[in-house]
Amino acid sequence: MMLHYKEYGNPSAPLMIFIHGGGVSSWMWDKQIQYFTDYHCLVPDLPGQGKSVIYGKFTIQSCAEMLIELIESKAMGKKVIAIGFSLGAQILIAMLSIKPDLFDCSVINSALVRPFPLEKLWIALIKLLLPLIKNRTFSKIQAESMYLEKEYFETYFQESLLMSKDTLVNIMEENMSFRIPDNFKNARGKILVTVGEQEKRIMKKSLADILKSNSNCKGLIIPHVGHGVSLANPDFFNKLIKYWVHTTLFEQ
Repeated sequence: MMLHYKEYGNPSAPLMIFIHGGGVSSWMWDKQIQYFTDYHCLVPDLPGQGKSVIYGKFTIQSCAEMLIELIESKAMGKKVIAIGFSLGAQILIAMLSIKPDLFDCSVINSALVRPFPLEKLWIALIKLLLPLIKNRTFSKIQAESMYLEKEYFETYFQESLLMSKDTLVNIMEENMSFRIPDNFKNARGKILVTVGEQEKRIMKKSLADILKSNSNCKGLIIPHVGHGVSLANPDFFNKLIKYWVHTTLFEQ
């Protein structure tokens, strides 16, 4: 796999990595990059998405290992802050489980960790609907459900056209089958776990499961929003991250 990433901000400041969700890429964090200029920001494209090339099967485990390697090459003893959304949040949970001492502060936003109802049926249905994903009208409907602003639609649509069938199916299989690793309980940094009030019940139950799995976790249900608060209300999300980072790292 070849991992594409960009760096922004102050290279001498604490390291802040943003891990995007499935079906999008690093551009989903543009509003965060513009806000956190006082941090050393890393924004990767996950394998098979955006500008990252994939060889072989997409897995959450392999993504977690690649991102840990990237962070360790850039952190150089600095504090490490990680923010993950949806698929990226699942990858972050895997990262916290692999390297429990690496992260000082994390935000897990909308991570599915419970069995998805009728998982095999959904996978079969997704395979049947794959042609629609490359349809502009269908993509516009999807973009609206994800709170994507119009300025990002063309990028989102073009990336959808480029994503392979195998990669998309692998991502969905990994997303629906992900469970909290046993070693997650050992993660030592402070962890904020969030979900939108309007998200499905399974997502709220997933939040509860994550909180039970590690005593360093605190939970927050964000009102008046569904799946994708960082896109739906970036100003609120940025201030939430800033508050969490400052209260956990700099006001202890």
